[in-house]
Amino acid sequence: MSIIASIDDYRAVARRRLPRFLFDYADGGALGEETMRRNVSDLAGIAIRQRVLQDVANIDLSTQWFGERVPLPVALGPIGIGGMFRRRGEVQAARAAARHDIPFTLSTVGICSLDELRAGVPEASLWFQLYMVRDRGFMRDLIAQAREKGAKALVFTVDMPTPGIRRRDPHSGMSGPGGPARRTLQAIGKPNWAWDVGLHGRPHQLGNLVPVLGADSGMDDYIAWMAKNFDPGIRWADLDWLRAAWDGPLIIKGILDPEDARDAVRFGAQGIVVSNHGGRQLDGVLSTARALPAIADAVGDDVTLFADGGVRSGLDVVRLLALGARGVLLGRAWLWALAARGEAGVDEMLTMLTHEMRVVMTLAGCNGIEALDRTNIAE
Repeated sequence: MSIIASIDDYRAVARRRLPRFLFDYADGGALGEETMRRNVSDLAGIAIRQRVLQDVANIDLSTQWFGERVPLPVALGPIGIGGMFRRRGEVQAARAAARHDIPFTLSTVGICSLDELRAGVPEASLWFQLYMVRDRGFMRDLIAQAREKGAKALVFTVDMPTPGIRRRDPHSGMSGPGGPARRTLQAIGKPNWAWDVGLHGRPHQLGNLVPVLGADSGMDDYIAWMAKNFDPGIRWADLDWLRAAWDGPLIIKGILDPEDARDAVRFGAQGIVVSNHGGRQLDGVLSTARALPAIADAVGDDVTLFADGGVRSGLDVVRLLALGARGVLLGRAWLWALAARGEAGVDEMLTMLTHEMRVVMTLAGCNGIEALDRTNIAE
């Protein structure tokens, strides 16, 4: 039994358990992966002020998003093909999120569909992530399904007009010549994964895309579908129909520039996620930790500001909140926990983060998440 004391420990277990093509797909970034590494290192370089004798007997980790109180300032962010990391993995992760009363965000390109997730986790606080694709009718149908299934927010990802260049994927067999055969050989070498997901985790389809792709909605078509169907020609002015189609909270994900943040506010977004897609799109851009303060200054309290990227502990969550975010979306953190221990792993990881946040807040002399700001950062 592996000892788990950190998110990095979950990653180590996941690496042993997963076929290489899946591990490298999740673990890798774009081009030389500099931005992906800086997401972690720049965030780790933020020093929190330690304060003493501040009466921190009662720590409040709750906050308010879109008129609702949440007990933790975190949500599980969208991850494509999450259901390949454990059997029907998105459903397992959503159950763990529901146990902590935090949102779970289902990706457009998840293995589990909106129907399956809602049926499997009726109590889930569901957010739905939407990509900009060429087929507007399909997008409208997805938005209608999200509304029907009780999604509380729509997370519109804008930093993927085309897939980034991820050099690990052709080496691992995730893409490129001979991919299916190489993936099969890797699966044979990971019998626990092959039994749990390979055999009993079917269908291996992109659940939300079945209506448009039918039998061709499997893993072999995943990367190709994204490259062919994402729309690089879109502009803010083209999105009026989106705001008209969705009347709930709209969160724009993938903002790194203050002017883009202002455009999102002008467009009518209620939330923004400061994000570089986990370093998986354009290498060489700012890390989340470096981009966040200027965006927080630009939009102030006009929107609910979220951030993702590089989070490996509860301390990192506190760091992002002190830099100006009001909430943090977890990505690789929950995926590694899911791959390592399934639903129980995601549950344990969230409990771990909660404990770490409480300890950090106590030692920082801060009673509540909503009181965090840049005065809590040491110069």
